[in-house]
Amino acid sequence: MALKKTYVLDTNVILYSPGAILTFDDGDVVIPEVVLEELDGFKKNKNDLGANARYAARLIDDFRKSGKLNQGVDLPGGGKLRVEMNHYDVQLPPAWDKSKPDNRIIQVCKGLKESGENVCLITKDIFERIKADIINIEVEDFYEKVVPEDESQYTGRIDVYASEKDITEFYSNKYMKVDKITCYNEDNAEYFDPPLYVNEFIIIHCLSNPKQTALGRFDGKEIVSLCFKDSTPLGIVPRNVGQKFMLEALLTNAEKAPLVIIKGPAGTAKTLFSLAVGLHSIMEEDKGKYRKMLVCRPNVTMDEDIGFLPGTEQEKISPFMRPILDNLEILVDSDEKERYKNEKELADKIRELFDRGIITTEAVGYLRGRSIVKNWLVIDEAQNLTPKQVKAIITRVGSGTKLLLVGDPEQIDQAFLDSRSNGLCYASEKMKGSKLCYQITLKHDECERSPLAYEASKRL
Repeated sequence: MALKKTYVLDTNVILYSPGAILTFDDGDVVIPEVVLEELDGFKKNKNDLGANARYAARLIDDFRKSGKLNQGVDLPGGGKLRVEMNHYDVQLPPAWDKSKPDNRIIQVCKGLKESGENVCLITKDIFERIKADIINIEVEDFYEKVVPEDESQYTGRIDVYASEKDITEFYSNKYMKVDKITCYNEDNAEYFDPPLYVNEFIIIHCLSNPKQTALGRFDGKEIVSLCFKDSTPLGIVPRNVGQKFMLEALLTNAEKAPLVIIKGPAGTAKTLFSLAVGLHSIMEEDKGKYRKMLVCRPNVTMDEDIGFLPGTEQEKISPFMRPILDNLEILVDSDEKERYKNEKELADKIRELFDRGIITTEAVGYLRGRSIVKNWLVIDEAQNLTPKQVKAIITRVGSGTKLLLVGDPEQIDQAFLDSRSNGLCYASEKMKGSKLCYQITLKHDECERSPLAYEASKRL
């Protein structure tokens, strides 16, 4: 019988996901007292870290009421939670400062291991994982359980095969039964029936003629043809399959697809298409469909740091919105040769969109507690959200609003987030198969920014 596992939690794990305490099934969970001290230092913060520290404090306090934390109290999964105060005399490498919280946590792990426990340190700090490994402490990162490794994450698209006859009928009938398609496994050279998710986009290849293809979407019952693949909002033309799928997701109305998740590398026009379709829907289609476009970026933290900056809210966040303005320059003047000849006129056109209230930019922090109705809501750089933040944003969406989560999981700027722990990928895995969500992941070879951008995406 395997020895029961003891999981020692680092502060960053609890700050990232305070509910992590409850996720280790029947394993015992240990919180070193230095972690409580560090959490106490965060509790007054007005940002998400402060909120998570306060949530963790309430959770631990609830368990305290059922027994002695220094002896261990029962967890719902069958394990025990305890606060560890001991092991100060355990030896560490001489150069390691024992007063440093990271080293103290490792010291607790080493002491528990020497006491005969099957210890595993859980931390999102890479250097702490390295140091723990040096002294033979088992160590793991912490992920939300629903997010798999990069190559296994949901992409919202799948390649399948069908006969030439069935593809020809698909063009005329606008639908195809699922039993007409198959997938091919190159590893064992076998065909198999593909599992499909609702709203998954499909590239149908002809079995006898590789050049013949068709594009469709699984509606939950059958494969249906795309409705908007030939649309050109504000003159923006889709140049590849991924962009055609993206356009389909964006142009589908908010009643049918209130949530769109777009992942992909730089240069695949994620933000450009999101803004183009939004402006097209507000200014050129039914003008009552959306009240305005609201654009937010999660790396704009309206907490104590930015709160002391001079100026209005818009002046404070404007430096972070420069990528949005770059895309608007392309959209307000479609003539590439004439666009930049008169910079003042170009700037005036963009300023008019803001002055008329067609576009508003805000910090993600200001979405908390609101109900957002009939907005075209773009969350750019959504890979810098935590799972908790992305849940808070999605649950703010009111009637008639279309929410776009746009980002590149390969370009994460926030500490303790990576391709598996960020909110964009978390939302993607949780929402796959939802009839209210369309998703598409663009590929590196669908980069259209410039020949150099494409070359760099392949090589770097």
